[in-house]
Amino acid sequence: MKNERCKFGFISRYSNEIALFLILFICYSYTFPRWADWNQNSRFYMVQAIVEHGTLSIDCCKDNTGDYALFEGHYYTDKAPGLSFLSVPLYAVYRVIVSVGPMESLLMKVANSGALASTLRQGGSGLLLDKLHVALGMTLSTILFVSLPSALLGVIFYRFLGAFSINTAYRVMVTLTYCLATIAFPYAGTFYAHQLTAVLLFVPFAMAFWLPEPDRQGNKWQLFFMGFLLGYAVLSEYPVAIIGGFVFLYICYQLTMRNKKSIGWVIFGGIIPCLVGAVYNYAIFRTPLPIAYNYSEKWVGVHGMTLFQWHAFWGITGSTYRGLFFMSPVLLLALLGFVYLWQGRRYRAEALVSGLIVISFLYFNSSMKTWAGGFSVGPRYLVPMVPFLAWPLILVLERHGQTSWGKLLFGGLALFSLISVWSLTLAGQQFPQDLPRSEWEFPLRDYALPLLAQGNIARNLGIILGLRGGWSLLPLVVILTIIGVSWRWFNSKQTQYIKI
Repeated sequence: MKNERCKFGFISRYSNEIALFLILFICYSYTFPRWADWNQNSRFYMVQAIVEHGTLSIDCCKDNTGDYALFEGHYYTDKAPGLSFLSVPLYAVYRVIVSVGPMESLLMKVANSGALASTLRQGGSGLLLDKLHVALGMTLSTILFVSLPSALLGVIFYRFLGAFSINTAYRVMVTLTYCLATIAFPYAGTFYAHQLTAVLLFVPFAMAFWLPEPDRQGNKWQLFFMGFLLGYAVLSEYPVAIIGGFVFLYICYQLTMRNKKSIGWVIFGGIIPCLVGAVYNYAIFRTPLPIAYNYSEKWVGVHGMTLFQWHAFWGITGSTYRGLFFMSPVLLLALLGFVYLWQGRRYRAEALVSGLIVISFLYFNSSMKTWAGGFSVGPRYLVPMVPFLAWPLILVLERHGQTSWGKLLFGGLALFSLISVWSLTLAGQQFPQDLPRSEWEFPLRDYALPLLAQGNIARNLGIILGLRGGWSLLPLVVILTIIGVSWRWFNSKQTQYIKI
């Protein structure tokens, strides 16, 4: 038994983390980013322009997106550049590799497969080689810079919950609920920056929480890294500066308990991405400020800001159209978790910071003219806020997880949330559209379920393998089953070892 224990020492210690990472990474990367999506195209066309044309202007391909800024006769993405910057080196290498003859032949074989062709719009141009190059490049960038970090966030989230519960089953349930049954799931597999910024914001929050006792000073490079992540979050999605500000204040609170001078390293780390953003904006707009939306032909100002709107607040919280708590009602229990955190006193700072993040971002989204988010699964602008809302769920399970009604309530709400989120994510080749009668629409009933019944499933790995419709999800089910069975078997072996 000792030899077996030694042989699987690392796996024994981190079996839950490894299993969670594999499950999340496979779920996130199994479905491909949507094609013909303005937001994603705008971000990736900047990558394409830099690599293929050596310019920041997307004049070469702006016809396939409406999300652009027009300045001095040239077109630019009106998105924050952080995610695009990350993807430039990968796409440059990819273009070299894919230009080899055999690789192009393989791509054309995939493009001409019947299963993939069946997902294309009738009457369209078909899947031309240049379109396939861009689609595959965007998919690889999404997997590496969105799906992979999001899966790692799941592991960090699970470890973070360990401070509030020693019950691994509860921690696994809350982690999977956040990662797979909220709007974190659809945006962990798309070339949007929302979920990437959720990673970049929650990781420094967790790192600050874990600062060593009793001095709470931390390694200077660790503090630098925390600041850099916060700065890069803002470089990737400007509105998250609101969340970044609260996380920074929390870091300062943790550090000033012993050593105020350490805050300088956090500031130093955060300044670097901000300087990169300032140089980028100055190179285009002759100002270091992020004002791309001021030159957008579709939107006015930053997301079309206005005063707080109650109809927008209802639209992003309780409506059947974009309501976060309607689509993922399990998150309502997190509000009770905040109450338990406050009553417990010990973690009031964490409860306060997370609560202020939730309230401020709900207020921000409710003050946007474009609050519905266009083609969107749920209120996508709230994605960076969701981990700060979800983690107090662990307190609810700690208090009521042993009761029959607690199991039934949490399990029922989590199951509905999972079905709702996955249905909206997997249905069709586009996310639900921003329609008139906004807050009264019901995308789950009127859009997702009819498409799923028709077998219209989002493009995924199974389709590339030649499977159609619902059958394309079979490889995902098989892979997850194998991981689940292996995980259970390994944990049973661990239990036997402990008993012996």
